[in-house]
Amino acid sequence: MTGRDERVAELLRQHGRTFAQQAGIRLADTPSPLYRLLVLAVLLSARIDAGIAAAAARELSRAGFRTPRRMADATWQQRVDALGRGHYRRYDERTATMLGDGAQLLLERYRGDLRRLHDDAGSVAELEKRLQDVPGIGPTGAAIFCREVQGVWTDVAPYVDDRAAQGARLLKLPSSPKGLAGLVPAADLPRLTAVCVRATLDDDVR
Repeated sequence: MTGRDERVAELLRQHGRTFAQQAGIRLADTPSPLYRLLVLAVLLSARIDAGIAAAAARELSRAGFRTPRRMADATWQQRVDALGRGHYRRYDERTATMLGDGAQLLLERYRGDLRRLHDDAGSVAELEKRLQDVPGIGPTGAAIFCREVQGVWTDVAPYVDDRAAQGARLLKLPSSPKGLAGLVPAADLPRLTAVCVRATLDDDVR
């Protein structure tokens, strides 16, 4: 094992929790965890601490809003209250509206199943574009979703967005998708990109 291999292994050991894992999401290619990841991407898209976004995502799940149908059937106030319990208060009212509208869009276009969105997208670029049709998901949110989902939607990999590439450079690692992917088994690439993103946010990671 080279020195760089040892450093990557140590980074993964100390900081290699994906944002989905931080939010209590056991990611799989099934409708509920995929939707919960999309909700997390909406929450992380705001200018708010990632820990607060993850806590809010957990509270929405605890409230039972784990599918587009359950999110759409919830009242606006129920969504606001769940976000508040996660201390996601600065953007809670606007986000509660976006989550309801986004759930309705997914029900109408994809019968509430993000796998249908994936199947309809013929490329990663098209996947990013379709994700951005969801209220609250812009380029940042689409990148977050793709970065995290590449472990289960392997056709998306290797996915390294600008933020992850910036972190890779700070860590003196290759910043290209192929270069970063070459450092770890495919299953660990979402963890490594999460480390890189955290490097842009936290001096301790660097």
